[in-house]
Amino acid sequence: PLLLCRAEEAAVVVSGLRNTDVFVGESATFTCELSHPGVKNVQWWLDGTPLHNNLVTEISERDGRIHTLTLNDVACHDSGTVTFRAGSLISSAKLLVKGISLSA
Repeated sequence: PLLLCRAEEAAVVVSGLRNTDVFVGESATFTCELSHPGVKNVQWWLDGTPLHNNLVTEISERDGRIHTLTLNDVACHDSGTVTFRAGSLISSAKLLVKGISLSA
């Protein structure tokens, strides 16, 4: 039983990203939960492009384990693969931005 609580036990992804469909102009939120805090080199990507915290892209972390990415006011060209990477851990999901059809 002592082996189960070794401090250097590697973190694992408890709950990974989920595919998300939203309409143009809405927000898309992706959450990844890790088994424990302290994982270094956390990075979010959209189709291979690193994301940074700004007005449109909100990156947050809770308890050091729950990492959240919110993309605000998405456009059609934001559709793609969102990837969360923490050290050697990776989780990805698809973001599909749907246009609102204005045709009668």
